[in-house]
Amino acid sequence: MNKIHTPAVLLAVAALVAACSPQPPAAEALRPVRTVEVRYELAREASRYAATVQSRYEVDHAFRVGGKVVRRQVEVGQTVRAGDVLAVLDDTDYRLAEEAVRQQWQAAVTQARQADSDRARLDKLKTDGSVSDADDERARSAAQAARASADALAQQLELARNRLDYTVLRASRGGVVTVLRLEVGQVVPEGLPVVAVADPGTPEIVVDVPEDQVAAFRRAKIEASLASAPEQGFDVVLRELAPQAAAQTRTFRAHLAPVGARELPLGATARVAVDQVASATPVAVLPAVALTQSAGEPAVWVVRPVEGEAVGSVDLQPVQVRAYRNDEALVTGLPSGAQVVTAGVHKMAPGMKVALPGVALARNDELKQAAR
Repeated sequence: MNKIHTPAVLLAVAALVAACSPQPPAAEALRPVRTVEVRYELAREASRYAATVQSRYEVDHAFRVGGKVVRRQVEVGQTVRAGDVLAVLDDTDYRLAEEAVRQQWQAAVTQARQADSDRARLDKLKTDGSVSDADDERARSAAQAARASADALAQQLELARNRLDYTVLRASRGGVVTVLRLEVGQVVPEGLPVVAVADPGTPEIVVDVPEDQVAAFRRAKIEASLASAPEQGFDVVLRELAPQAAAQTRTFRAHLAPVGARELPLGATARVAVDQVASATPVAVLPAVALTQSAGEPAVWVVRPVEGEAVGSVDLQPVQVRAYRNDEALVTGLPSGAQVVTAGVHKMAPGMKVALPGVALARNDELKQAAR
């Protein structure tokens, strides 16, 4: 008779029982979600524009006569004072013209004196009746015509002297030379701007504003910064806005003055940020990726926490979209403080249990340990 090894039999029976026993169900891992809290406020929007730094007072200088440039006294970037010589034209022709008018004037003055002398002699002869009234009248007329001719030539001489002085171009005000459009030997016409002088003590920001932003630009808070120092922003105020759009760009040019004294390099590139209210009523700003649809209308998944647990369930709730901007949406229709799912919205289902932000990892670890 075979001997039964009792320990071995017991182990086999235990293994068979364990194999037939039902396994406990594996705990379901909660889906972690990202959420954002709904907060209502007046949405603000910052529009940015490229601008340049210019002087409020920049004067284009031009010769008041034409001629050949014989000397240029300044360079771009040079500081000048009022009255400094900027450039000189060849004045040979103007000197000859001035001398010719001078000679004519001197001749006219001599003739006027002679006419006055003749009239004075006729006046003496008129007392004894040896001069007729007609001769006296002719003498008076000749004297008046001679004086008028001398006066006219005197004014022509003054004009000739002025034109001679105009061959020297002088700065009308102090500042920095920003533009030069002439070289020695160049013939420039009368009235052509050849030198620009700007006052560096009155810098301003010049920007072109689109037509649909003009109304908001008038009442918005405006901040500017230089491209070389974008982190150093400063407040500016609207000083002047063009009443008419530019023909080529259809934009309105705005001049912005810095608040307080500030040194800005002329010609530098600047950036202008216009902070304005984007909505008349309070709205909630949500990421655009949080939006989905319900019956063809915009909606979002809202997490409703389960009382006493670190989990929640999601429900689909419709919203009203007031506006879009970049990657955000301005919405209404949600209670303030609600948690809106912002990632994985296409994997949500009504009533799905999710882990609240910050507890997903800990919760899943607990479920894994329980499953073991």
